Amino acid sequence: MVAKKSGKRLNLTAVLDLNEASALREKLLSFRGSGLSIDASGVERIGALCAQVLMSAEKTWAQDQQPFTFSQVSDAFQKTMQLVGVNIDHLLAKEIRQ
Repeated sequence: MVAKKSGKRLNLTAVLDLNEASALREKLLSFRGSGLSIDASGVERIGALCAQVLMSAEKTWAQDQQPFTFSQVSDAFQKTMQLVGVNIDHLLAKEIRQ
């Protein structure tokens, strides 16, 4: 799923910890109703709660039949998602899939 040109883009902050979970949820909800491309290239640390918020958003976008992708991800983001048991390979833009 690739975000349409009319879709929105969200750049994630470097630290996505417990304190950022509510803010992340609100940011995501503000984009609901349109395709969303997420840039996680600057993420240095992500906690399990923010990972849950992102995966919940992915399910919401799927139910809304809207595209939801990660355009870029940092190594730290990808490794942490794998450590918490979340496979995001199907959400990666074609250009960055391995």
